[in-house]
Amino acid sequence: MKVPPSWTRFLPAVACAALGGVGLATGRNWLAWVGFTAAVVAAAAAAFSILFAERRRHKVEKGELVAQATFLDSLVESMGTIAQTREAAEILEQTRREAERIFRARAQMLPPGEKPKAAPAERSVLFPLRVHGEEIASLRLTRNRAFDRGDVVRATVLADFAARAAENARLLAEAKVREADRARLSEQLVTAEQDERRRLALFLHDGPVQSMSGIGLMLDAAIGSIESERLDDAQQVLAAALERHRETIRSLRDLSFNIEPVVLRDQGFAAAVRAYADQIGLSNQIQVDLDLDAAGQLAEKAQVGLYQIIREAVSQAIRRGPPTRISIRVAQLDGEVATEISDDGTGERRRRSFEAIEERALTLNGRMTVGAGANGGIAVRVVLPRYAAESEGSD
Repeated sequence: MKVPPSWTRFLPAVACAALGGVGLATGRNWLAWVGFTAAVVAAAAAAFSILFAERRRHKVEKGELVAQATFLDSLVESMGTIAQTREAAEILEQTRREAERIFRARAQMLPPGEKPKAAPAERSVLFPLRVHGEEIASLRLTRNRAFDRGDVVRATVLADFAARAAENARLLAEAKVREADRARLSEQLVTAEQDERRRLALFLHDGPVQSMSGIGLMLDAAIGSIESERLDDAQQVLAAALERHRETIRSLRDLSFNIEPVVLRDQGFAAAVRAYADQIGLSNQIQVDLDLDAAGQLAEKAQVGLYQIIREAVSQAIRRGPPTRISIRVAQLDGEVATEISDDGTGERRRRSFEAIEERALTLNGRMTVGAGANGGIAVRVVLPRYAAESEGSD
């Protein structure tokens, strides 16, 4: 049977008691008295020694518990301080400062992948900050005394919390940017719609409405000629009114086609662009080259938006030139859809003429660039991200 270490202190008392027992056995009363007295004194001394040792041990353990509680309070306070920071870079710097404070060590925040200079292993420790398995930084702590297991655990907790806080700050910043972009795009969309309505109203007022008013006056004149029995004059006026009426119908049909052609709704983007190219080519004696093989998976919104962009770019090219050749190309490029309208016209086009195209591209979450086209002309390029350009279920 193993004797507990604390009870070894009673061994002298046991020996003295045994000596007293020998005295009783041999009839030596004085030896018995001395032995038992010494046993009592030794037992009392051992008991007091154990009592003081236990009190000292409890005091040490209490001090350690108080120190641990204080340290944990400081760690929680540091986490709260770090969590109040909103920028990822500031979070890393605040983590470094808090680590210096709670561990009383020199702290460094190293970029991902950077290795520190050599240092004694027991005096320098490195804690990587990882987000989804990817290291974003490393916290290095260095001090004169060694780091025990508790320090390592607590520093690991601090590093993990800082990594999560930095990731949350980054996501929040990205969300704010996306919200700002969404608000800006919404405002641009409203502005573009207002401009489109304004252009449509001006066209109707200056075109078909004026024509219909003129037709009404001509019909009034024809009625007056008939009443005056001037039938030849009435016939001429009616013929002119009929021709103007037909022109007005053609202009309204063209307007309907330009807003959203029936072929775009019924047959798709490629067929609508080919029909428009045939119309432009015949009416303006222009060669229009098409490459629309990559347009098969365009979403409906992207089809309408890109069609209007192509129509606007071609109309501008004709107004400033006109060119002799126009190229319209839709291609897949690095997961994005790029549409390019280039011409060989030499007329100068101002920046303001591209604003309508840029607004339409932004409503599709795309971007527009303008560069040199063939033979000194202009090339308008609109790139849409794949998620905005392709229809659901496409590969």
